[in-house]
Amino acid sequence: MIATMPADIEFSFQQLTRGAQRHIRVFQIQQFLDRFAMGLTVAVVALALTDRGMDLFQISLLFGVYSVTTMAMELPFGGLADKIGRKPVFLSAVVASLISLVIFLSSNDFFVLTLSFAFIGFGRALRSGTLDAWFVEKFKVMAPNVDIQPALAKAQWANAMGLAFGAICGGLLPDAFGDFAVHRGFSVYDISYAASLVMMAVLFCHTLFAITEEPRPLNPNALRQGFTSLPAVIKEAGVLALKHPTLSMLLFALALVLMATNPVEVFWPTHVKGMLDEDYANTVIGVLTAAYFFSIAFGAALSPRINRMFKRQNAVSLCVAFGCLSALQIAMALQGEIIGFVGMFLLFSVVLGTMETPASSILHCCVENHQRSTMLSLRSLVQQLGAAIGLMAVGGLAESYTLPIAWIGGAGLLIIAVLVMGLLAKR
Repeated sequence: MIATMPADIEFSFQQLTRGAQRHIRVFQIQQFLDRFAMGLTVAVVALALTDRGMDLFQISLLFGVYSVTTMAMELPFGGLADKIGRKPVFLSAVVASLISLVIFLSSNDFFVLTLSFAFIGFGRALRSGTLDAWFVEKFKVMAPNVDIQPALAKAQWANAMGLAFGAICGGLLPDAFGDFAVHRGFSVYDISYAASLVMMAVLFCHTLFAITEEPRPLNPNALRQGFTSLPAVIKEAGVLALKHPTLSMLLFALALVLMATNPVEVFWPTHVKGMLDEDYANTVIGVLTAAYFFSIAFGAALSPRINRMFKRQNAVSLCVAFGCLSALQIAMALQGEIIGFVGMFLLFSVVLGTMETPASSILHCCVENHQRSTMLSLRSLVQQLGAAIGLMAVGGLAESYTLPIAWIGGAGLLIIAVLVMGLLAKR
């Protein structure tokens, strides 16, 4: 006879204790500040690199350095967070981001910029599986047996809103203060990077004073052990995923989704620019970048309601979301006018926002606290790998045929993900 887990208590923010409510608000602020600082550069990164004399191939190489660094560092740093604490590792991530921004602002040389992008990947790897795990563990103590998916949705909403507002400000600052920068020998886009530097410093202070965590014994050898034990960590995480069919199916489906959707996120500006008047194309792309993040935030806010429609069956919610993404990606590829493309693109973004918290809820239910950060890092590694493979495959298809055909091919991967999640929903 198989024992069944008791159903979680339905989430109600008003009925939570003040401590639990404050815990959600603190994490929302932290997520907003973190993504706002990142969003300031998201809208202008390609423009800033072009302004520094980089061609498209060099820009691709720089993003490749970022991806490879992130993937190489994910698991050892996930294990490090489990050993010495989530807060010190996240603070180290912010320091890595600050170093990256300083290097970027100091040089136009390709090889120096490569170091900047390596530090971005370094910071991304340090961030992965740190404060997310801290939030989940502390929430479970403050609100035992309460459905965590809506709480995660609140954090995801703040996350996406930070990116959206950051993208808007990052696009406006060069227009507002570009002349000021140029007269002092800087690029117009350096204004956005300088603003990101300031916000990263604010984030460091907020994390230092607002995030509370029980101190763990500091082991000077923890970092060295993180790398020397990497094979064992990979084996442990892999064995856990393989032994737990739910985790295996979830990670496989998420990898497929990133293979299909990441090339849309990266290449859509090149597809849209041909539909726009050259005089205002960059402005429209900047606004659409912000709209993309707002739509993800809207989808995150809708996620609990949608999940309730499917009787809080996270796998069913994901199955429907993947199916919608597949249809919308094909519809986007077929659009030849800007109005039609924008409509499909924004719907696509909303659906992307709805899928994050059901996926996280499934993962968190499958692991214990001492494994949580490592498994979050494994998830991030799998998704990064999927995104990198997808970019190379779609880039090759787009070169041989067209970008819309490549997107349609990617939609086939989403259909496979639907089938995988359909099997998981039956479990």
